[in-house]
Amino acid sequence: MTQLNMVAVDELIREIARALVDEPAAVDVQSVDRDENTILKLRVAPGDVGKVIGKQGRTARSVRTILGAVSMKLHHRYTLDILEEDDKASPSSSDQNAAPQTPSPA
Repeated sequence: MTQLNMVAVDELIREIARALVDEPAAVDVQSVDRDENTILKLRVAPGDVGKVIGKQGRTARSVRTILGAVSMKLHHRYTLDILEEDDKASPSSSDQNAAPQTPSPA
């Protein structure tokens, strides 16, 4: 697997995603190379996740179909993960609104 092919596949997914979303500058594709496959992690703006996934996942399935055809041609498996943004640094909103728990006297 050449580095050029991997860059070309990353760029293909990036360009497809940019064509689908309202904020193309927020599109980011990271590749995690493994022995037998490469995982492509696609991040988009939170408001654009639905556009990339599509109704009933049809758009995501179509992009994965294209990726499957590329995989067959290059003899290397590619997997697409669409990542939803979430704040891992802050606690969840339900934790923030919960009253502090104090032990009750027995």
